[in-house]
Amino acid sequence: MAIDVYGIPNCDTVKKARKWLEANGLEYTFHDYKKVGADAGKIKTWIADQGVETVLNKRGTTFRKLTDQEKADADDAEKAPAMLVQHPSMIKRPVVEYSANNGAGILVGFKEDVWSASLL
Repeated sequence: MAIDVYGIPNCDTVKKARKWLEANGLEYTFHDYKKVGADAGKIKTWIADQGVETVLNKRGTTFRKLTDQEKADADDAEKAPAMLVQHPSMIKRPVVEYSANNGAGILVGFKEDVWSASLL
């Protein structure tokens, strides 16, 4: 199984997710937005698969500081990828891309029951 985890290392949800992966003996590759940035192509794929409302984190301070016009653009599936590349803190965390013999998929956020069903 291949597991790629995208996020910010000091995020509590990312920490919880990484701890869960390690406790379940699952190897993964971690991609740190703060060090390597976010990839527009991947963000477009995530939005196409999960929807902009799932990928966009509206609860954080970065989103709340946006102007009303910027917030409207962030909700637009065509405009959102560029904005999320510019502000990777607005991507809901973590995002996981996985592939295995039984299939492949994308997980957004950490929900233990969903992760167990998909990754174990």
